[in-house]
Amino acid sequence: MKKNYLTLTILLASLFAASQRSPDSLYKKQRIAQTEIQALFSYYTQDGGHSAITGGIGTEQLTVFVRELTITNKRDSINTYELNTGVDVITSASKDNIDFAMSSASRVDARIYFNPSYNRSFRNNIKASIGSGFSVESDYTSIPVSLSISKSTPSASSEISATLKCFFDDLRWGRLDIAIQRPVKLIYPAELRFKEWFNIYGRNSFNLQVAWYKAINPRLQLALFPEIVYQHGLLSTPYHRVYFKDGAERVENLPINRWKVPIAIQLNAFATDWMIVKVYYRYYIDDFGIQAHTLQVETPIELNTKLTISPLLRLYHQKGSTYFNEYKEHSTDEQYYTSDHDLSSLSSYKIGLGLRFVPDKRMWKHFFFHEINVHYSYYHRSDQLKAHIISLLMELRHLNKR
Repeated sequence: MKKNYLTLTILLASLFAASQRSPDSLYKKQRIAQTEIQALFSYYTQDGGHSAITGGIGTEQLTVFVRELTITNKRDSINTYELNTGVDVITSASKDNIDFAMSSASRVDARIYFNPSYNRSFRNNIKASIGSGFSVESDYTSIPVSLSISKSTPSASSEISATLKCFFDDLRWGRLDIAIQRPVKLIYPAELRFKEWFNIYGRNSFNLQVAWYKAINPRLQLALFPEIVYQHGLLSTPYHRVYFKDGAERVENLPINRWKVPIAIQLNAFATDWMIVKVYYRYYIDDFGIQAHTLQVETPIELNTKLTISPLLRLYHQKGSTYFNEYKEHSTDEQYYTSDHDLSSLSSYKIGLGLRFVPDKRMWKHFFFHEINVHYSYYHRSDQLKAHIISLLMELRHLNKR
């Protein structure tokens, strides 16, 4: 909800600018340092009537306040350091139903994350990066590790990259709960705590992403994004209830292995000197039985040299998992079962409008107020889930000629 799509326009423009110099001059250290500081503030709110915590019925009311800071320091033309950190404050009416205690501690949660990374440029237009960090919420801790390598052609008209992202998650409850102070066990719905439903509490995910960018001509740019994801461990959510036809009640149970294969394509076309049409399509399939199609169209329109508006439309259609069924529709002889509507057959649309203002104004000494981005989106799903998202992104730059 808080991630913005990177525009191929900006990426390829920077590649074209770099192509005006020889590879040796690119590799040679330049004594000009630049620091970019991005501050993101976002508000997300949703409501619906199919909470998985209460077996596919009940409120899905949720609000999330996001405060995120990204600092990128380009020490020279070779070394780049980045730090991404932030806090999300989450208020969820449905989480109160884990223990049926309204206004309990589970109603308000938070996520804290801290992710540093390092990027280095080599000869022959090769770049590599490494990153890690942590993410902590009351019901999980995640340790991410990422490795990436990319290579562009001498003319900088195309680029290929590969990124491996690994996530090592612990799903026990308690890290941000002052009363518990440490993770002690998985948390189940209050009435189902008479036994331990799972004998594992970890989940490991491995994502291999490949990206290929190509400038077909000065007005047309193409990109492909194939990906493969493997997950192993506790893929069920321990506090999701499932109600059966015969009145039985259990905790959601899903396989401990999952393969996902998304592949996406994006085409950017300069329709005029002041308008770009970005068309994005993604196909997704996994071994839970889900198949999905995403189509997104965005048209940035440059009103003047400082102001750009970007209307956006996103359509999504999903064939649901074989493990999903509605409230009280499962049979107790099924091996795997869930009533989480995120895994159901559904369709959705998202409409939005972005506003980008580039004052590029000197504030003091070497500090420049580079840009402001404001974006609003409305999301609607066929099961009547509705959401509003508004975000503000500000970027400050510092140039230091050493």
